[in-house]
Amino acid sequence: MKNWGIYIVVVAGYFLYSAMTSADRDESGAIVGAGSIDAFSLQEGDCFDDSDGFSDQVDSLPGVPCADPHDNEVYAVIPVDFPEFPGDDAMGELAHEKCLTKFSTFVGKDYESSSLDIYTLFPSSESWSRQNDRDVVCAVYDMELAKLEGSVKGRGL
Repeated sequence: MKNWGIYIVVVAGYFLYSAMTSADRDESGAIVGAGSIDAFSLQEGDCFDDSDGFSDQVDSLPGVPCADPHDNEVYAVIPVDFPEFPGDDAMGELAHEKCLTKFSTFVGKDYESSSLDIYTLFPSSESWSRQNDRDVVCAVYDMELAKLEGSVKGRGL
């Protein structure tokens, strides 16, 4: 019986911590309060900062309202449909190609003459098999690593 009490406290603590550190969203889904966002629930228009120590496996990111200075803005979430995982290199190339096709429509300027670059998040073999991850996330960031302010949608940067 004593172990159940510890378990309940730990689980309650986890949910309380998650609720207190998660980004707040309004009714439309826009981030209105900074906090952690699940990498698997990113949506177009989400803005986030670089996390300390990006790695090949990203589970969560520091989400911020786009009105605040930020490092990245999600401009597309593209589902991929393959019967099996194509491999890391092939998935990385596919992600970049798919994101490139959406870039100029969102930014309002072609990729080659833009001051923005593409950051992609794409399924790994592990997330593909364990979490049924099938989305490529396309984000933009300033090539000079300057903070973005406001949405870059249609601004021709």
